[in-house]
Order: sequence, then C-alpha cells, then structure tokens
Amino acid sequence: MKVLGIESSCDETAASVVEDGRRLLSNVVVSQIDIHKHYGGVVPEIAARSHIEAINPVINQAITDANCTWDDIDAIAVTYAPGLIGSLLVGTLAARTLAILHDKPLYPVHHVEAHVYANFITEDGRPEKLVSLKPLELPSKQPAFPMLALIVSGGHTRLVLFRSHGDYELLGQTQDDAVGEAFDKVAKILGLPYPGGPAIARAAKEGDKFKYHLPDAKLKHPYDFSFSGLKTAVLRAVQKEVGVSYDFPSFKLKDKLKTSEINDFAASFQYTAIKTLVTKTVKAYNEFQPKSVVIAGGVAANQELREQLKAALPIDIDYAPISLCTDNAAMIATLGYYKFMNGKVTDPYELEVIPSISMEKTKWN
Repeated sequence: MKVLGIESSCDETAASVVEDGRRLLSNVVVSQIDIHKHYGGVVPEIAARSHIEAINPVINQAITDANCTWDDIDAIAVTYAPGLIGSLLVGTLAARTLAILHDKPLYPVHHVEAHVYANFITEDGRPEKLVSLKPLELPSKQPAFPMLALIVSGGHTRLVLFRSHGDYELLGQTQDDAVGEAFDKVAKILGLPYPGGPAIARAAKEGDKFKYHLPDAKLKHPYDFSFSGLKTAVLRAVQKEVGVSYDFPSFKLKDKLKTSEINDFAASFQYTAIKTLVTKTVKAYNEFQPKSVVIAGGVAANQELREQLKAALPIDIDYAPISLCTDNAAMIATLGYYKFMNGKVTDPYELEVIPSISMEKTKWN
C-alpha cells in the first residue's frame, strides 16, 4: 500500500511516497533555510509564499521519483498541526484538493508525532540513481512497543511512552524553551549562523566541553525539562569572560570573543544540554523498561546526543538517518499508513489546520 505524504508546517516544502509504512519510495524536500538565514529565523509570511511556489512541483516530483501514477497512490497524509498557520494551509489545501480530485482517503497527521515515525522506515525502495546520489543508513528493524521516544526540536522537547500506534502517554516536557530553540539562541549570542544546532555542533568539535561549568535545571517533575536558565547562564558566562556588565548588548558580544572561546562555549553548552536530555531518558528507561528507545526531531541529528545516549543505555538503538530527523514528508506518509490501518478517514471538505495543539490531545487509538 502506497501513501503520499505532504509536509509544510514551517520552512520545508516536502512530499514523499512510502509503501507499507516502512519502504521509502521517494523523498523530496525543498528547504527555505537560505532565505530565512538572513533574518536570523523563519519569517512566517515569506515561508507561506515560498510554499505556494514549491508545493505542486514537489508533489509531482515525489510521485515521479517513486515511479508511480495517481492510480498507484492508495491514500494521502498531510500535516495539519502544529505549525505556522499560513504554511499549514498551503499543504492541507493541496492535500484536500488532491484527495477530492483523485478520490483518495485523507489522513491528517500531527507533525510532532510524525517525527517518531521516521524511525519506522527500514527499507530504501527509491530508484538506484537516487540511492547512489543520496544514500541512507536506515534502521535494521522497526521499533518494538512499548517504545520510549525522546522528541527534540526547535519547538518541542518531550519524553513520550508509546504503548502502541496512536496510544501514548506524555512523561515530561520542557517548561520553557525547547532544546532546539536554546541552541538557536546560544548560537546568536556567540555570533554563529542560523540554524543554531548545526553551527553549535560544528564549533563544539573544536572546543573543550569542560572549559565552562554550566548548571543543570532542577525541576520538581523528574521528566520535565528547562533550558531558559542554561541559555541565560551561557550569556552571563560570556559577559564575564569578555569583561562587560550584564547590561551590555548581547548582539555585540560576538565582536569581543576569540574563536577559541566561541568553540569552548559551544562545546560546554552542547555537552550540558545533551547531558540533561540523556539523564532523563535513561531515568525513564529504567522506570518503564520499554522494549525500544528512539529519538526524533531536528535535534536528533546531533552526534553528541546520539553518542551519549548509545553509551548510557543498555540496549541497542537504531537511529534514523539525519536527513529523516529534520522536517520531511516520509515521516508523514509513514504515520499516515498506520492511521489508514486504523480505519479512521477524514472528510477532505472538513479538514482544518490547528497551529497549536499538543499531540497528547490527538491520540487516535
């Protein structure tokens, strides 16, 4: 069974065809990073306009790359929440129109939940020329339930226990900044480019992660997170290092930092942030004893996180390839398949976008 996935929740326009919830047939992503990096973040109006320009060519390319026609597509899945409302509207309108035009069942997908399903793609069925051009190291097997998921991105940081498809429990989440947001903000303090995650990771490779001692947040709930204090601690440490007062403009700090200091701050911040994620994930593993552990979301591409978590857990972890950790439509199509198997279809005339809603409120099984 082949599902077409469509994703447009933020600044990537993406479409993908996935077969049987595990076999990747195509994966097309058009990124807007080069547009938004000039502004230091995503500009919603520009993002929506860029989606309008890209959505039809991206969908057509995904179907072509999969060697499919519309007769081969069995269902359509699309991100309807959460995200930028203008961006979401572009993808959902395209999906609704195509579902009506080609008489295909439509399945709305929660973006954050879908990130977890990148870990369920285990087979590469793309044409040979695409496989050789962009090879993927996929997991050897699908995760088993119960499954513990650490979901980490620019907008979300949470630990979720999945009992089965569509049946999950929130164990803890950030109480302020998401970890990816903290990476972006610290990168800005250090004068590193957007997006901050990859920039921090590159600088950290050249730095000493033990150079600056940064605090861990102490929270009442054992599985909740907080990163705003860590971000502020980096700011204060930088101000102290360069010898300025706390009211000194933060955007001018980069001009006073040496390259070696930037690298050391990046390494120290990354080490502390990742240690927090790993410590709480290990604690949850020990308490709930899941059969598998996965990481999902853009920050799941971070090598320090992958290495620390693998070293800390007593079970093997098969990580999804980095290109499937960031926003893509393969994860949308994969989750769409399992929703199809559940049998609940959405009327394309009635589907509406929801810019902000927790995945725990959209459980479907």
